[in-house]
Amino acid sequence: MGERTSIIVIGASAGGVEAIRSLVAALPADLDAALFIVLHIGAHKSELPLLLNQWGRLKGSHPANGEEIRRGHIYVAPPDHHMVLEPGVIRLTRGPRENWARPAVDPLFRSAARVYGAGVAGIILTGGLNDGTAGLFEVKQRGGTTIVQDPQDAADASMPLSALRHVAVDHCLPVRAMPALIEQLVGRQPADVVVTQAAPRVPETEEMTAEYRLDDPVAVTCPDCGGALRRTELGTLTQFRCHIGHVYTAEVMVAAQFAAMEWALEAALRALSERGELCRQMADKSRLADDPGQAALWAEAMREAKERTGAMRALLGEEWTHPGDVTPLAPSGG
Repeated sequence: MGERTSIIVIGASAGGVEAIRSLVAALPADLDAALFIVLHIGAHKSELPLLLNQWGRLKGSHPANGEEIRRGHIYVAPPDHHMVLEPGVIRLTRGPRENWARPAVDPLFRSAARVYGAGVAGIILTGGLNDGTAGLFEVKQRGGTTIVQDPQDAADASMPLSALRHVAVDHCLPVRAMPALIEQLVGRQPADVVVTQAAPRVPETEEMTAEYRLDDPVAVTCPDCGGALRRTELGTLTQFRCHIGHVYTAEVMVAAQFAAMEWALEAALRALSERGELCRQMADKSRLADDPGQAALWAEAMREAKERTGAMRALLGEEWTHPGDVTPLAPSGG
């Protein structure tokens, strides 16, 4: 016999406050399950527990590290901390950001699935990018129930669409229908699930040279720390993880690479502009000192810098393709 649903994990980002309000406001005060919510807030102050206490009959709070889990209570991940579950207790950590977020949805879902298995229901609500998809995959893999907000009902459909694309979701429905479903699931035995997982592909290595090359890179590196990334496949979802622990889906990874590249190009543009200005000043000084040879060298260096600045500006102004319809963002705080 499988466990009944007693752990409900919820992940949301853009538009999530209203979706969470609609969900919790209709839940009964005697719900025999514990709810855990991750809303992407970075390091910013969160008023969500206070709002939960105004909206519904279940009480909410930011948990303390090591706090025991109580049924009939809502736990909200505090700012700049991942919230993970261990048997009977909650752990908070300032570990590496996952998918640019801390708190992130995936660590909560992943830990809940591994500890509570079929007793977990995972819910993905509105939000940008695709945090939560990998965690929902693990909920499904370990026999839990998977629930996704209908994309047409979501303020931002990206997270629901990603979950639907990569996970065999059990229920896809509007938020207003979720409270009734949750009441049905609490105490119900989830169905057994058989899931296979593809082995990671190991990148090939090749001889190093002393020249700049345009060959395929030996490894893809982490935009957060620069460490090499290991690729894994979770069903149809591709993830990259570095040895520090930063985790990216492929879609978030390509957006993070773009942001890092854009920052580097802007830094190079600034350096070239400053080089041109320095060379101009030194050319003027050399002319005043009646040193035409040095003035000509400084002027040529200035011309080169200005010419290459134009090429850099043109490159920055180009349109770029963003696979997965992921718009590059600045990393969240923390």
